Amino acid sequence: MTREDRFAAAGKTAVMQNVHGTISFLLAYPPFNLMEHAHLAWLVEHAQLRFYAAGEQILHPQDGPARQFFIVKQGLIRGERLIAGQPTPDTTFEISTGECFPLAALIGERATRTVHLAGEDTFCLTISRDDFVSLFRRSLPFRDFALRGVSSLLDQVNQQAQQQASDSLGSHYSLDSALGELTGRAPVSCSAETPIRAAVKLMHQASVGSIVITDAQQAPLGIFTLRDLRGLIAEAGGDLEQPICTVMTPDPSHLPSSASAFDAAIAMTSEHIAHICLVDNGRLTGVVSERDLFSLQRVDLVHMARTLREAPRLESLIALRSDIRRLVDSMLAHGASSTQVTRIITLLNDHSVRRVIEICLQQDDPGIEFSWLCFGSEGRQEQTLHTDQDNGILFSADSPSQAEQVRERLLPLARRINQALAECGFTLCKGNIMAGNPQLCLSASEWAERFSRMVNSTTPQNLLASSIYFDFRVVWGKADAAEQMFQAVLKRIASNTLFQQQMAQNALLHRPPIGRLREFILARSGTDKDTLDLKVQGLGPFVDGARLLALANGITASNTLTRLQMLRDAGVIEPLDADAYVEAYQFIQLVRMQQHQQQDASGKTLSNRIDPDQLNHLDRRILRESFRQAKRLQASLALRYNL
Repeated sequence: MTREDRFAAAGKTAVMQNVHGTISFLLAYPPFNLMEHAHLAWLVEHAQLRFYAAGEQILHPQDGPARQFFIVKQGLIRGERLIAGQPTPDTTFEISTGECFPLAALIGERATRTVHLAGEDTFCLTISRDDFVSLFRRSLPFRDFALRGVSSLLDQVNQQAQQQASDSLGSHYSLDSALGELTGRAPVSCSAETPIRAAVKLMHQASVGSIVITDAQQAPLGIFTLRDLRGLIAEAGGDLEQPICTVMTPDPSHLPSSASAFDAAIAMTSEHIAHICLVDNGRLTGVVSERDLFSLQRVDLVHMARTLREAPRLESLIALRSDIRRLVDSMLAHGASSTQVTRIITLLNDHSVRRVIEICLQQDDPGIEFSWLCFGSEGRQEQTLHTDQDNGILFSADSPSQAEQVRERLLPLARRINQALAECGFTLCKGNIMAGNPQLCLSASEWAERFSRMVNSTTPQNLLASSIYFDFRVVWGKADAAEQMFQAVLKRIASNTLFQQQMAQNALLHRPPIGRLREFILARSGTDKDTLDLKVQGLGPFVDGARLLALANGITASNTLTRLQMLRDAGVIEPLDADAYVEAYQFIQLVRMQQHQQQDASGKTLSNRIDPDQLNHLDRRILRESFRQAKRLQASLALRYNL
């Protein structure tokens, strides 16, 4: 018997002497916790225990096709790869207790692309490739994990959240449900010449709140609702015999039946409507009302939006902030994604901002047309409950002197709006990035000049400003002037490689908090001791990287996930990389929002800092993998811009 055979026999004996303990160990980690007991027992029966001293090489690309499957039982495995232009290998990943490798190489019947080293004294359970293939065929959860990796773990997180909602609220719901599944009957429709009285009779007979006016090919021309009827009756002399086309709302909002309940909720919330037509291949196939939506959601989004938009006083808006918090709690409890929740929060915040502006204008209107700009997370439509103000004003002026006069008239209004927003829960910006600041209450030409300075003069101050002001939207007022100005900015950035390189350097300042020898790099002292920052260290690399690549490639979208998707579609980022970045970003955002939810329920100040020891093993594992994806994105930027 060779020395290697003796080691293998000893490793086999070590496993078989503690079968129960080994199975118990595996059950603590995914995907093994989802596998049938018989399949786990089979795995243990065919496994052996191997020891690797710190620094010992386990796998190397030159070894040829991978022949072993490894599960870390104790210790740490480090993956290293030599990147062109770097004198020393870069640590591309770390694998800790309960994790396994090298899945991609085994499935692809190829060598690993990374050197695997023991980061410390390490014990691994191993099985041969043939046994790996057999287990792959036997166990569906194992096969799903082997093929999809962390994505399958995210499914498990979502399933757990939805199960918790089902247990606590007694019903299952999903914002991802297709609209076609919500319509249990044919839509009620009529022709344009139908008298109003006859159309209302059809609505009454069908017990519906709307009727769709269609042409001969069943394409929707307009819609008439009970609210329209109330307005018609309230008008003196309303003629119910006139054609319905004279009082209908033309060009009704519509979606395909394959669209999701979330798509409908966004449309209703944005457009202040209570009905969405379902149109497939140009033909009306159904109508979804807010009542249909709420029977699924148990979340009255449209009513909330309408209440915000119609709030009579500032005090009413202040009172509604607690309702928004409860709405977020309900959505998170039901397993809504972080992207869905942040979009809803941003939409409701937009309604609040618009209503605050209107209330302040009612008190004292300077009679000047302006646009209210928002920056940062609000500009990206990525707001959470923990948000402050980043805003500005854009107006028209024909000369510098006129701009100064207009500014003096608008500044008092801007400061009232800023203060009113603060009373509604939008914290005043500590850096004074607010419309009440004279430097952010500018004419269109002044804004254009400011953006040009940011691009043409790459000072640290301008680079910091670009990370804030280049994520902007118009929340109130006309958007044309701002959009035209930003198109010119994009052209300057695309042609200024020095500015892009400086932005790339800026995007590498905040490194993801994972290191070589520990799972996470935590603050060592002060009030932040033993914590990391989910926003700056976790979300920041994705936000900064997506912004840079979007601006460099002429993409006008400001939302991080939209930017990543458009960069994927444009071929700037590889599809698999883009998908991994999206999943990582969404998970970090979800952890952040869940923490805010817990802090709010406990009456604590909302914070982005978290102690990872407070997370369960599955969340810790995915969070670590998400930080690794952030690190990969930063490495790709460094390579792209020769940093």
